[in-house]
Amino acid sequence: MDLYGYFRSSASYRVRIGLNLKELEYNYHPVNLLKGEQLSDSYQSLNPQGLVPTLNENDFSLTQSMAILEWLDEAYPQPPLLPKGRENRAHIRALAHTISSDIQPVQNLRILKYLQAEFKISDEQKIQWIQHWIHLGFSALEQELDPQPFAAGDKPGLFECCLLPQIYSAERFGMEMDNYPKIQKIAEACNELPAFIDARPENQPDSTL
Repeated sequence: MDLYGYFRSSASYRVRIGLNLKELEYNYHPVNLLKGEQLSDSYQSLNPQGLVPTLNENDFSLTQSMAILEWLDEAYPQPPLLPKGRENRAHIRALAHTISSDIQPVQNLRILKYLQAEFKISDEQKIQWIQHWIHLGFSALEQELDPQPFAAGDKPGLFECCLLPQIYSAERFGMEMDNYPKIQKIAEACNELPAFIDARPENQPDSTL
């Protein structure tokens, strides 16, 4: 199995956590987003969007982090990333997509570059933009979460794969996490587990931290 990603990419970070929770071995291939390696012909032959991550296994290639995580759960069902029960699974998917669909995409590197290039926003305005959308999403999650200690009970899964990378991004851009105690409780439980520790950006071979 081969994973193409970037150490600080939230979407790549999600997949690393999922692979680690499943205890799956993989070969890591760094794609430096700051140097534009995602736009190379060789990489776009794997991922025409020029985004990370991309996961390959034998002759099967898949893009989009949430699709990858769901595929991993079907291909390698133990331990599961989703809880038992149709309603419970739907609830966890909704929580996860609050991050993957509503928060993270509007603070993606290519979005921020476009805002600065086309609308000439300042670095201060960029930070305000990022913090605004994270705050809206985290505030909503605070109302929906009931940590036990994780979102679906006593084991982490799909939601936590999304949450920890988003917390990393929030802290990177100066968010005060004490305002979100339920999110903090889940994060503290995750940060004790090797699957999450090993997936951290600073622990990747392409890290510059």
